[in-house]
Amino acid sequence: MICCFAKALPGPTTRMSTASRRVRVLFDESTIARRNDELAAEIVGANPENLLVVAVLKGSFMFAADLLRALHRNGLSPQVEFVHLSSYRTSTVSSGQVEILRDVQSEVRGRDVLLIDDILESGRTLVFAKDLLMARGARRVLTAVLLEKPGKRAVTIDADFVGFPCPDVFVVGYGMDAAHAFRQLPFVGLVDYESTDPDLFGGA
Repeated sequence: MICCFAKALPGPTTRMSTASRRVRVLFDESTIARRNDELAAEIVGANPENLLVVAVLKGSFMFAADLLRALHRNGLSPQVEFVHLSSYRTSTVSSGQVEILRDVQSEVRGRDVLLIDDILESGRTLVFAKDLLMARGARRVLTAVLLEKPGKRAVTIDADFVGFPCPDVFVVGYGMDAAHAFRQLPFVGLVDYESTDPDLFGGA
């Protein structure tokens, strides 16, 4: 399936014209929703205590929101916090250096923490966040990622809960962006410049 964008996004920060960009769907909305329910059940099965959920901004915001609703349906009532880390900025390739742009405000000492991120690739961001929370005295730090790219690690880490394995392509949608575009899409896809297939809505 492919989604077609007919208009260019406004603003000077847009690096690529969207007039010819189309997004090929990798994981559609209903598939993601089903997997979120399954992940929530797996997390409940880990018996978290005094749970604090920490969503890694910005790319995880849709995944985190949907997963939190699924956790609620499964009987959990965690507190929720946010941390904003970046190793990309406007690039599509990780710089290898993680910056804290917004820190966690809540006390984590003695608590179980669930870190939610959009994608596990090099692993640097997730390792940085996990080590930060453990150093602050968290009892246990669990990790949940929507996507995992096997074979891309720069550091040693495995997520405790994984939505989907992902091919080695740059993905957008469902909170993930390319220079701030495409976050609003309800599915995960990849930008496709070449395809002439019909789009999701029946356009040419």
